[in-house]
Amino acid sequence: MRMHKKKNTDKRIQACMDYCYYFDGVKSDSPVFLEIGCGKGAFICENAQNFPDINFAAVEKISDVIVMAMEKAKSLNLQNVKFLTADAKNLGDFFAPGQISRIYLNFSDPWHKRYQYNKRLTAPFFLEIYKKILKPGANIILKTDNVGFFDFSVKNLSLNGFDVKNKTYDLYAGEFLDGNVQTEYEKNFVEQNMKICYLDAVLT
Repeated sequence: MRMHKKKNTDKRIQACMDYCYYFDGVKSDSPVFLEIGCGKGAFICENAQNFPDINFAAVEKISDVIVMAMEKAKSLNLQNVKFLTADAKNLGDFFAPGQISRIYLNFSDPWHKRYQYNKRLTAPFFLEIYKKILKPGANIILKTDNVGFFDFSVKNLSLNGFDVKNKTYDLYAGEFLDGNVQTEYEKNFVEQNMKICYLDAVLT
C-alpha cells in the first residue's frame, strides 16, 4: 500500500536539521555504524544511547517515516546519530570508501516474488555497494522473520566476500541474544512468538 504524503513533513525535518547526515557529517576518529532502513528510529536511538563513543548513521527512503526517527533522536538529545533520506543503491554518494565499520539490516523488505529478488538488500548488487563503504574486517548484522530471505542472504554473503561467522534461525533461543536491541517490528514479532533469524557476517 502506498503511503500518502503527510502534512508538515518538510517543516518537521527542518526543525531537526542538526540530525541530518551530510558527507563527513560524523567524526572520523570514531567508528561509524550504519542502519539501512531505520523506520521510526527505535533501534538506532537505543544503540546511540548505549554506545555514546560510536557514531551512528541511519538511512530510510521514506521522509514521512524518517522524520519520526529524527524527532525521537532530538527528544533524547542524542549527539552521535545522523539521518539520511536516501535509497540504499545511492549509499556510495554519501559515504566514503572504508568509512563504515558495521551495517545493520533489520527486517528488510523480503520481496517475496522471484523476479523481485534483485531488490533485496542482500542481492549481489547491494553487497558490492556495501563492500565499497565498509572497512576491511567490518561486519553486517542482519535480522529477519523471513526464512527464505535469510537463506538467500546467507548464500549471497558467502559467495560475495563475506564470512558468515554467526547465524541462527531462532535468535531468542539465546545463543546470540546478549546485547540485542529490538526494532519496532521485532517487538511485535516476539509478542506473537515468531522466530527471528540472525546472522553476523564479516567482510574478508
